[in-house]
Amino acid sequence: MSEFTDYLPDIFALFGPISIRRMFGGHALYHQGLTFGLVFEDAVYLKADAENAGDFEALALPRFGYEKQGRWIALPYYQAPDFILEDRDLAASWARKAYAAAMRTKPLKPRRSNTRASKVSPR
Repeated sequence: MSEFTDYLPDIFALFGPISIRRMFGGHALYHQGLTFGLVFEDAVYLKADAENAGDFEALALPRFGYEKQGRWIALPYYQAPDFILEDRDLAASWARKAYAAAMRTKPLKPRRSNTRASKVSPR
């Protein structure tokens, strides 16, 4: 990891314990098993959905994405405002909203199909 990522658990301490794992040339931020943020090139991106995306858009913060086969693929993460990295209370507040977005978009576990055929006995 880097000096920057090593600093993040301290920043988000009031939010709760986080873990950081390497992912696709960057890092993912986890809380209670859910990804609530990404780190790429020493910038933090937080999970967004319809309920909190406006907070990021109001500050004209960029959305995280990548280019694939000439097309821009935007992911539901926005760059966190720099000021939260200086204020643990604000960092916790923004992290809570990102975690709530992650909870709302948490994929449902696939249903197990019943592979046993039921037998029907003729009467």
